[in-house]
Amino acid sequence: MRITSKFKIDLGILLCIILFAVVSVITIKSAESLLVSNDNLMIKQIIWYIVGFVLIGILLFIGNKFLLKNAWFFYIIGIILLVLVLFFGATINEAKCWFKIPGIGNFQPSEFMKIILIIVLGRVINDFKEKIESPTLFDEFKFLIKVCIIVGIPSVLTFLQPDTGVVLIYLLITIIMLFISGIRYRWFIILFGIIGVIIAFILITYFVNNDLFIKIFGSSFFLRIDRLLDWSNGSGFQLENGITAIGSGGIIGYGINNTPIYFPEPQTDFIFAVFANNFGFIGSILLLGLIAFFDLKLIKLAIESPININKYVISGIIGMLIYQQLQNIGMTIGLMPITGITLPFISYGGSSLLSYMIMAGIIFNISNENIRYRN
Repeated sequence: MRITSKFKIDLGILLCIILFAVVSVITIKSAESLLVSNDNLMIKQIIWYIVGFVLIGILLFIGNKFLLKNAWFFYIIGIILLVLVLFFGATINEAKCWFKIPGIGNFQPSEFMKIILIIVLGRVINDFKEKIESPTLFDEFKFLIKVCIIVGIPSVLTFLQPDTGVVLIYLLITIIMLFISGIRYRWFIILFGIIGVIIAFILITYFVNNDLFIKIFGSSFFLRIDRLLDWSNGSGFQLENGITAIGSGGIIGYGINNTPIYFPEPQTDFIFAVFANNFGFIGSILLLGLIAFFDLKLIKLAIESPININKYVISGIIGMLIYQQLQNIGMTIGLMPITGITLPFISYGGSSLLSYMIMAGIIFNISNENIRYRN
């Protein structure tokens, strides 16, 4: 069912986003009770959602062609911001990922770099497929080198902040979009082989010689490995209390604005633990059902899209969203390592929420193009 107007909005997707907004605001209000300082996060999240819906309206007006046409301009701006944040960014939790904007809050360039990469890679992949109908191995090799450079530059800059979680998202977006592009599968075998060798080298060095590890990778990366081991051992104050909060919620939870168990970052990384504690098992199942319905709508949209570049773009968005959903909820219940990945549309954060709302605008435009193509 769709609204019949100049801009045909998919009601199913729109309803999901509105429900996400309600869940987000209510849960952030509950999370505020666990914070030492109350910065009116709920009010700020409401404002960010309003700004986000305005951005969706703007994107519906200008269309995706504008974004794709100016993809390289956005990429250059994104790289410049990632460089500047290393020198002038505010340090929060030992990471320099944000610009502090007085009166507004923090701005995180890497969140928007995810969108930029999806747009740029969509254009690059589409240009390659249209230019060469039957690419040889060498053609694909040159193409992959270009992709590696495009993704490698922001990945290195983001890793230096450090923000390993976002780097993983960059790489996942790239792998999924390349897979959808239809290049030879042998490249993925080679890629995973290289990744396996790198991971093995890192782990062997870590366990055999800590001093050598720190000398090669630095103390910051050493601490990140320690954090992963805390997860694999099931230890860590945040994880243990988060799991306790989820379990203690029982069937129906403690209710809104009532979270008796403390754990760090309840408004961002561990937002699902707050929700599960407030609304219990039933509420958690309903939220997971809403997320699954939203994802299935996007997958259906991708399958039905007759325009290749739209398939590439939306596949990158879907891959990113599903990974972040699985990672965030998984790390909250101890199934995944804690990497600081937020829950899309739910966790607090101006930069992250606005980036998701921009993606929603792109999704609505793709839906509109599908309808026009069929008609």
